[in-house]
Amino acid sequence: MGKLLLIIFLVTSLPLLSQDTEANRLFSQAIGKNIRKYRKESRRAYRSKDEERAQFLFDSLIHNVVNGTLLDNFTVRKFSGRKIELHKFKKPTYLITYASWCVPNSAEIPALNDIADKYYREIDFVVLFWGSKNKIRKFKRKYSKRIHVLFVDEKENRNDFAIKIMKHSVGFPTSFFINGNKKILDVRRNHLDNYSEEYATSYNANYQSFMSGVTLLK
Repeated sequence: MGKLLLIIFLVTSLPLLSQDTEANRLFSQAIGKNIRKYRKESRRAYRSKDEERAQFLFDSLIHNVVNGTLLDNFTVRKFSGRKIELHKFKKPTYLITYASWCVPNSAEIPALNDIADKYYREIDFVVLFWGSKNKIRKFKRKYSKRIHVLFVDEKENRNDFAIKIMKHSVGFPTSFFINGNKKILDVRRNHLDNYSEEYATSYNANYQSFMSGVTLLK
């Protein structure tokens, strides 16, 4: 019965989350056509505490709309204050969007550091934060020097639709896997909390999760 309901929902919902096949379509352009329907259905799912349906909606949006689009080239900040465009990163990019109010578990950053130290010659690892610069600075000190830790100054990005979508619709923390041509290969929500797990168990789970992203980009 559950599978039947899922198939019915898929058939009725996916036409509204249809894939845009136009070449070189930007992330913001493609998602802009579908985001109202997604937000409405997603909010309804969360209000009903139907996490399975909410995840299904997210997966539908990513696989049928986002994947294959080009990441918009917007400007963010280094902690030195200098601006940097995301398209400055020329290698395949492992981009993790985060926020100062999200607290990584104790093993998450060490696992990512070890991955980045091993694969930084092949992949650009970027962690992009929203929130208070002072709070973010405390996180920055924990990351490897092989990881580019940047932040969004929302005051200077008020009209950037891609930034708004990343924050308000896709959510945090989320991983974007982008090839050297800036094409989005996949987008995944980071679900590994593991706050109650032993450090070794949590580290291994995070390491394997990060490695699956590296495998996609290599």
